[in-house]
Amino acid sequence: MNTAIVTFTLQGNEIVKKLSKTMTLVHYSKELCEDFQLSKLTKTLMEQYDAIIFVGALGIAVRAIAPYITSKDKDPAVIVIDNGCKYVISLLSGHLGGANELCLKLSSILKAEAVITTATDSLGIEAPDIVAKNHGLLIEDLKKAKVISSLLVAGKKVAFYDEKGIISLPSGYVPKSQNLEQFSALVLVTNKIKNIEEDSWEIPVLRLIRKDIVLGIGCKKNYSEETMLEKVKQALMDNNIDFRAVKALATVEIKKDERAIIKLKEALNCNINIFTLEEIKRVQHKYEGSDFVENVLGVRAVCEPCVELSGAKCLTYKLNLGGMTLCIGEMGDKL
Repeated sequence: MNTAIVTFTLQGNEIVKKLSKTMTLVHYSKELCEDFQLSKLTKTLMEQYDAIIFVGALGIAVRAIAPYITSKDKDPAVIVIDNGCKYVISLLSGHLGGANELCLKLSSILKAEAVITTATDSLGIEAPDIVAKNHGLLIEDLKKAKVISSLLVAGKKVAFYDEKGIISLPSGYVPKSQNLEQFSALVLVTNKIKNIEEDSWEIPVLRLIRKDIVLGIGCKKNYSEETMLEKVKQALMDNNIDFRAVKALATVEIKKDERAIIKLKEALNCNINIFTLEEIKRVQHKYEGSDFVENVLGVRAVCEPCVELSGAKCLTYKLNLGGMTLCIGEMGDKL
């Protein structure tokens, strides 16, 4: 974590010295900085750091961060340590921001008491956002996640179902069964837009979206950015795949600077895998090739070989989409 620590006293500076022996911290000290303006500094820290540690009174930290709090999926972790080094308090972004985890780490180093007040943690329950964070999943709806957490805290039966069966049953949940009427809600790990059984479900469902889809792509030079995004989203929808599940694009090295592919990567918030002609030639014989593509690029196929080279299994054959080709692939059980 990119972590800043703010101190107001000489005692606070001594705490920084202890932590710096085992952690990398950027220190901002009222005692050492000539122009120390807490409000201005906090605004900068909230924008630039993954975690902020205040050494001082809890009220000072609360007032400092209050104007700059946005949402639980964007705010940094905020921790408060008292000057006497008795308590380490998780103040903001306990789950998604990692404040609770950092709180435990700091308390261990300082031999202080960790104070974590999130209800699910106090009860030993894994909130949906913790499940998502621990397994690299996207939360479909933060409001739904909050409702699920409330149900878990209230002792209600919440079912859990991972369509791939990769994730072990989290603490506080029960396995999904055919009779969903006995449950108050369902947490579903999926890459799909809709589960085939969904029409029969009459309880709230929170999707945790697994990013395990690879898109092999080839296209003509200077292909339209808008058209590529539109065609890709439509192809995913036609195959019942949530566009947020895309983990990576995959293409040939010659296309690494193609503007449409770069913009698609940005739009889907995913990685991009680039493969050489030599790598593609080693596997292209498995797929239907094109004389035209070979004359232009030097290989007979692009999208399907690039999916395989990414370690994914092809879910579709090559889709010819008017000036571009697309193959949808899926990573296996070991992501």
